[in-house]
Amino acid sequence: MTTQLMNKYLIIITLFLASLPAMSQDTLTADAQVYKKRVLETVEIDFLSSYYAQNGDNAAVTGGIGDESLTDAVATFVVSIPMNDDDVLTIDASVSAYTSASSSNINPFDGSGVADPFTASSGASASDVWTNLTGSYTHSSDDRNDVWSAKLSVSSEYDYFSLGFGGSYTKLFNEKNTEVSVNVNIFLDTWTTIYPIELRPFETGGNGLSDGTFRGRTITGNPNYNPNFPLLDGVGRNSYAIGFGFSQILHKNVQGSLALDLVQQQGLLSTPFQRVYFADVADSFIDNFQLADDIERLPDNRFKVAIGGRLNWYINEFLTVRTFYRFYTDDWGINSNTASIELPIKVTDKFTVYPSYRYYDQTAATYFRPYETALSTEAFYTSDYDLSDYNASQLGLGISYTDIFAKAHLFNYGIKSVDLKFHNYNRNTTFNFNIVSLGIKFVQD
Repeated sequence: MTTQLMNKYLIIITLFLASLPAMSQDTLTADAQVYKKRVLETVEIDFLSSYYAQNGDNAAVTGGIGDESLTDAVATFVVSIPMNDDDVLTIDASVSAYTSASSSNINPFDGSGVADPFTASSGASASDVWTNLTGSYTHSSDDRNDVWSAKLSVSSEYDYFSLGFGGSYTKLFNEKNTEVSVNVNIFLDTWTTIYPIELRPFETGGNGLSDGTFRGRTITGNPNYNPNFPLLDGVGRNSYAIGFGFSQILHKNVQGSLALDLVQQQGLLSTPFQRVYFADVADSFIDNFQLADDIERLPDNRFKVAIGGRLNWYINEFLTVRTFYRFYTDDWGINSNTASIELPIKVTDKFTVYPSYRYYDQTAATYFRPYETALSTEAFYTSDYDLSDYNASQLGLGISYTDIFAKAHLFNYGIKSVDLKFHNYNRNTTFNFNIVSLGIKFVQD
């Protein structure tokens, strides 16, 4: 999965996932009648969907130049099932179908037109489907002050498979005005190492220019194309994450929270099909397409740290202010800042509109090299602009319909809420995207 897609999935998940509501039910004990809140009264189903479209001129697949256009449609069902008063089983199933101009140019010569980094090839790598299945089980103590959860996830794509598992513990005290939490996640990923088509004949034992890849094609520029191409070591990547949270009600109208996240990644952290062009090697072309000098090569370890906070202020029954800030740093040289604000405005008792703004900036990774600036003598290099120095702004507008009584129905399920959102993102590297998202929450009668 490319870095941009991973970032996108991260954006979609952030837009939609919400905490589970609590409802009440009487429970009789052997000694006396005790009133015990059920964690979840009935089955709830969330249907989440989005359409995403991006554009840009710095495709990592073609060495930092080329068409980055991509479209993606996602459908997700999240089913929450109360197992008893205290336990909830949640199943999350997602399917994402995308088409990508940049990934189509893993093999730019399998289409009918002239090979060009700014033109999508029509070959098999132009589209794919990503699937994910996650199951989680949550248990709450009788007084609802202790919450444990465990989860297991599986994700798959044409060149990628991921198995994840984790758990969390949350403690509420001070009459539930204070909350602390810890969560741990482990992801074990496996890549299928798909290399740019022109480099494959130069793998160990390959036939070089005598391979059929070059048959019937004329190499211009430097006709003696002969890259030094050692294969990547290993196909696995392991990620270990631990997060700590603290939330406090500061005033009847103000709530604040802090979060610290630590991530250690080991293994294959390079994307095998992302090209790099060297400044000290003569250029070779077929049609308008420059042949790769090498692929992205990055260290096999990365440590990330992020610390952030939220402050939500309920001004009155019509307006709430939600703010967020996070600082991120890693041992690849990236430092970043994220700041956002959202202003939910209650128009009626059922409708809320919420404009939002998000700002982001980061420094470049130590190993980032724009097109044709890397040197063949360097150990690590990448032309992926997701690792470059840039800043970005994102504007959003959403509208939400909420009916706690769920009077509107679809079959045997009441419609509790509907959320429609639009976000526009622009960064100063010519990259931009738009995403339209829809979420509907159903509750069982």
